Amino acid sequence: MTVNGTLGGEPPAAVRRGAVVIGGGLAGVTAALALADAGVRVTLVEGRPRLGGLAFSFRRNGLTVDNGQHVYLRCCTAYRWFLERVRGAHLAPVQDRLDVPVLDVGGAAGPRLGRLRRTALPVPLHLAASLGLYPHLSLAERMGVGRAALALKALDPADPALDGVDFGTWLRTHGQSDRTVEALWDLVGVATLNARAGDASLGLAAMVFRTGLLSDPGAADIGWARVPLGELHDTLARRALDAAGVRTALRTRATSVSRGADGRWQVGVESGPGAAGRLDADTVVLAVPQRETHALLPGGAVDDPDRLLGIGTAPILNLHVVYDRKVLRRPFFAALGTPVQWVFDRTGASGLEGGGQYLAVSQSAAQDDIDEPVAALRAKYLPELERLLPAARGAGVRDFFVTRERTATFAPAPGVARLRPPAVTREPGLYLAGAWTATGWPATMESAVRSGISAAGAALSALGHRHRHPLQEAVWS
Repeated sequence: MTVNGTLGGEPPAAVRRGAVVIGGGLAGVTAALALADAGVRVTLVEGRPRLGGLAFSFRRNGLTVDNGQHVYLRCCTAYRWFLERVRGAHLAPVQDRLDVPVLDVGGAAGPRLGRLRRTALPVPLHLAASLGLYPHLSLAERMGVGRAALALKALDPADPALDGVDFGTWLRTHGQSDRTVEALWDLVGVATLNARAGDASLGLAAMVFRTGLLSDPGAADIGWARVPLGELHDTLARRALDAAGVRTALRTRATSVSRGADGRWQVGVESGPGAAGRLDADTVVLAVPQRETHALLPGGAVDDPDRLLGIGTAPILNLHVVYDRKVLRRPFFAALGTPVQWVFDRTGASGLEGGGQYLAVSQSAAQDDIDEPVAALRAKYLPELERLLPAARGAGVRDFFVTRERTATFAPAPGVARLRPPAVTREPGLYLAGAWTATGWPATMESAVRSGISAAGAALSALGHRHRHPLQEAVWS
């Protein structure tokens, strides 16, 4: 019997144990919830004053601002479970059907609108009508997309050989023009992989396109938060942790992880100058980025721990523009023929009052712009928004600011799969979680949640727990 996500009845004696989860991002929160739901006493430590990791909100000039625009797809079963678990699914609904407006300003005639949308027909016919009418590609290019999609569907993303090939090379060998890559494959791939096709592992790209576009008609329907991310990943997550009995220690940094003389794990922590302590546990889940994990890992926990340092990172840049009037009449769009990638209307979510509109411009694979001064970014991107949105011409800009995540994701480069470690380490009772671990997914919210599920599932199995947690069904179904 399951009540409110918690296994009913008295937990077996084997799992009346203590666990410490290090890291309060989505991976750590998920692991803590899964362990607590199974009867484990959990302490979650997070160095920041909030939960949510790199998907968070902050206040600026009366607005609640997300550090970056995050979306998920209907096929993200684990993240959808997470939203249900924290009782926030209604705050981040999914489209009824995939519908992506794509504006191209590359021609002399001004912005040209195309749409990527699906029907209720079975795969791959669900996208046939949309691609058949897609104005940003020629007829020959559209026909070539169909052939490449069928070839991609035949690949096995788990095949290690695919990880050694870059997606761009594969696309070229399958007849995809530079324009097709820009107007379709990179339009989707840059946003999901945080890399352009030439810089992305074919294995990860195959996973993204097969799962999102070629598995189920509704798999790629897009969901996003209609409230600030902090409400979902911090406020509601903390409420769920409290209800599950998790002790959450914010502003508390883990400094060491070691095995004590009694065989239990000892986690050194600091909560301020001179405020050091120790937490003892039977189970430890390290749910922090790869470099922090490398620094905390005890010797012998993983083979060749330095391989964690070989997992590169990739930046994401977000530009935030507050206009004095409404300039966009759709919730979001993607763009071609311009440096602008994706634009979202965040007016309602931010709490903007008194008229005007707040747009968030999300720029993935932003290596060229990530360190540019705000003034340079303003000079570059405001004219581009005016090219895309005629209503922005002459509109007043109340505010323009930038959020930068220089290490937003791991870099999905060819060869990365062999560097990503599994949840289970060589040390009994020590587990790894994080979007960068071996989930099979790129660095997304889905990957983070899946990693927390995997770490908790492995820990519970080692503790003698005989029941599969509902979260595990979301990952392994």
